[in-house]
Amino acid sequence: MSKRKAPQNELLTDENDVLQITALGAGNEVGRSCLVIQYKGKTIMLDAGVHPAYNGLAALPFYDEIDPSTVDVLLISHFHLDHAASLPYFMEKTTFDGRVFMTHPTKAIYKWLLTDFIRVSNVSVDENIYNEQDLLRSYEKIEAVDYHQEMEVEGIKFTSYNAGHVLGAAMFLIEIAGVKILYTGDYSREDDRHLMAAEPPKVQPDVLITESTYGVQSHGPRLEKEARFTSLVHDIVQRGGRCLMPVFALGRAQELLLILDEYWEAHPELESVPIYYASSLAKKCMAVYQTYINMMNAKIRKQFAISNPFVFKHISNLKNMDHFDDVGPCVMMASPGMLQSGLSRELFERWAPDQRNGLVITGYCVDGTLARHAMTEPSEITSMAGTKIPCRLSVEYISFSAHVDYTQNSQFIDEVKAPHIVLVHGEANAMGRLKSALETKFKDRGDKIEVFSPKNCESVKLKFRGEKMAKTIGKLAAKTPKENQLFSGIIVSKDFQFNIMDPSELKDFSGIATSAILQKQSIYYRASFSLLKYHLEQMYVTLEETIDENDMPTLTILNTIKVKQVGKNQIILEWLGNSMNDIIADSVLAVILNIESSPASIKVTKTSHHSHHHHHHHHPEDIRGATMNFLRKQFGEVYEKEDSKKEVVVRLDEQTAIVNVETLEIETQHEALRERLIDQMERISRTVRPLDFEELTKTENMIE
Repeated sequence: MSKRKAPQNELLTDENDVLQITALGAGNEVGRSCLVIQYKGKTIMLDAGVHPAYNGLAALPFYDEIDPSTVDVLLISHFHLDHAASLPYFMEKTTFDGRVFMTHPTKAIYKWLLTDFIRVSNVSVDENIYNEQDLLRSYEKIEAVDYHQEMEVEGIKFTSYNAGHVLGAAMFLIEIAGVKILYTGDYSREDDRHLMAAEPPKVQPDVLITESTYGVQSHGPRLEKEARFTSLVHDIVQRGGRCLMPVFALGRAQELLLILDEYWEAHPELESVPIYYASSLAKKCMAVYQTYINMMNAKIRKQFAISNPFVFKHISNLKNMDHFDDVGPCVMMASPGMLQSGLSRELFERWAPDQRNGLVITGYCVDGTLARHAMTEPSEITSMAGTKIPCRLSVEYISFSAHVDYTQNSQFIDEVKAPHIVLVHGEANAMGRLKSALETKFKDRGDKIEVFSPKNCESVKLKFRGEKMAKTIGKLAAKTPKENQLFSGIIVSKDFQFNIMDPSELKDFSGIATSAILQKQSIYYRASFSLLKYHLEQMYVTLEETIDENDMPTLTILNTIKVKQVGKNQIILEWLGNSMNDIIADSVLAVILNIESSPASIKVTKTSHHSHHHHHHHHPEDIRGATMNFLRKQFGEVYEKEDSKKEVVVRLDEQTAIVNVETLEIETQHEALRERLIDQMERISRTVRPLDFEELTKTENMIE
């Protein structure tokens, strides 16, 4: 039976070439936006929001799926709670130690918006995921960037682009090792009364991560929506009712305020009906809007040159209910936008029983929130106190949500031309329909574009393996290279870029300092230094013999390796470490270790003996002790014979032998043991009992 071969791409795939995108939030849902991109050992987190339908830890993204300490960069697309409200938790309550970036308006509004979020959270103080001190500490660490400002952090490049949606909202174009990823965040492709449409970058990304909030739905024309909106509000107040519009404190609220103020100005009969903007942040955040007027569209900038468009004639700021006289018809814009808690929830419960009143929902409502439930027009609702309240007021939905619809999203995707698309920030049904629609369109056109819609904690894995290119700089770049020309230099890799440079310019172009490593190796050596010199001359021909500063005899080989005699039985090798010198040092070491067993040594020793009459003796007790230790390791039970210091007894499996440690003679009745001992004694004679000069001479005479 033949074995199934693994697919070729599996065999060649390197983990470093795989781009992994994991949804920790906003995967087949709207809320707690949080994505993690991992590639080439770098990790980027995109957004850190909370889920508006949950409280406490349950509202967080699935942070336990990653190691926060591995995140290098965290990018926040805009200030809305579902994109930014868990940032203080991630920065202050986890091991995250990377850098955080957002645009200047986002940072300015982030602080006030999250302060309000802590205040109105519908949980006890102990259940809050962070406190105001955590928020302030996180705020100090955040770095602000401008649109089109290119940043680089440890090999991660990113640039922010205007995303429309809300003031300061940004798309991020991220580049790692040549692979480009565009993250849209929440974006709008339509100019409104104060914001510009989103701008796509001028480069083609490899991966597009885009929202899918409205799936395949299409919004109506803006002017038609505005007319219907003002008509709904007019009808409610004309019948003596109170019109409640739950909104986020910032974002679409400013657009609606501009529309209402203009409509009231055009309808004097409504002048007696007050419009309230109920938010503790209203005054502070309006100052931010006025500060960053230059980031808005041409229409609002032109109007600002004449008079401040955010100083409203017909709208009053309402900081809290203490200043509200609830008598007669009125229009009330109150936060939060999904009726989960706060002033909008309080007013909804108060006004729900009266059929003259009306609820106008102007933005996207997340599944599981009270605003989403109210859109089903229930007969009753449950109050925050747990009691049942009849729900008789009218409920109308008209979307001023600054998210792209299918037409706008589809056109943007075609304009960007990314070969891989990852859908996020959409409920499962809406996302599924959008994915099917896009895949059908691409198939009909013959486009090879992949569309992914990961669930929370699921990963999309894409393989990118670009060619590595190295640039010559400095001296090596002085002349244009010819085809097939060989280059010699040092390749320096930094942040996925490769440069080839001359070694002498290493410090100038890379900041890397060079240093020489002096390597030393100590060797136990029992023969004479003259014998060592003889063998090295046979191998390397020419040696330089000197005495160093410490009066040590020194032999220099090939002007690179020094061999020094530092004691009776010790020599040291010294050399400057590099690949060539290391090879020479290895060969010198091989020569030295082979000297004592070389036949040439015997001949040289004989000549030396006749010339110098030098004798080399070893203490008998040292030889006996070393021999016994050697035998014990081989046979186990070894001890001295009682009546002789020259003999030892060896016992193995009830077999006994007597060994003379001086003559190496063996007495035993067991041939198997004798043969094993003879074999071991030959080893002992080579290692423990070095040949003295007299024995060498006798051996040489026997050979002759």
